[in-house]
Amino acid sequence: MASTEPVFAPVLAGQHALVVGGTSGIGAAIGRGLEGAGASVTVTGATEAEVAQTRADAPGTAARALLLDVSDEEAVRRLIGGLDRLDILVNCAGIIRRGAEHELDVFEKVVDVNLVGTMRCCTAARPLLAKQGGAIVNIASMLSFFGGGLVPGYSASKGGVAQLTKSLAIAYADEHIRVNALAPGWIATPLTRSLQEDPQRNRAILDRTAMKRWGRPEDVAGAAVFLCTPAAAFITGVVLPVDGGYLIT
Repeated sequence: MASTEPVFAPVLAGQHALVVGGTSGIGAAIGRGLEGAGASVTVTGATEAEVAQTRADAPGTAARALLLDVSDEEAVRRLIGGLDRLDILVNCAGIIRRGAEHELDVFEKVVDVNLVGTMRCCTAARPLLAKQGGAIVNIASMLSFFGGGLVPGYSASKGGVAQLTKSLAIAYADEHIRVNALAPGWIATPLTRSLQEDPQRNRAILDRTAMKRWGRPEDVAGAAVFLCTPAAAFITGVVLPVDGGYLIT
């Protein structure tokens, strides 16, 4: 079977990218895409196991896979502040707790990781990105646009990521930092495995998706790389759906 990995020209040669939450799924695909476009890439994972697995499996980013808990402000500042250079920040770290997010402690944890964690990373990266006129890509969601009864914390956090992206695009513009977000549709990752394996939910998703398939992490990676290149030099504050037409049906 032919590879689904997109092929990029080395337009990001000499740049350094940090993909927070880049050890699996969409984040890992974005890391590979940025590396394919010529950037040197550091990825982070939330657990030692994730980091160790990345180092074992990936020959490229493996040497630069680091542990990071985005809910730990000091850890975020220490890791990002310790970088020599930063041109690109991608915020992919996220959690979802279907059915449990009506419990306030779970709700708070989800919002803290997905939304506040994104803000922590953007704030810590701002001085380095300002030196280069860098780019930030946040990961929003289809649930940035509509609600999810089982996931109020996830939905609220991703709606917040969309608005945070627009607000930081304004706040950082004078420093020549562009801030955009991607809103993935239904992407086949471990995070959505339970839905893929549920015949009823799987069918409902495919029936509404105009392109009649699940997205691949590589589909999101292509859009992320574009937003980080000079081709997107006049684009900021955008929340770009990568959803196979889910929102338009």
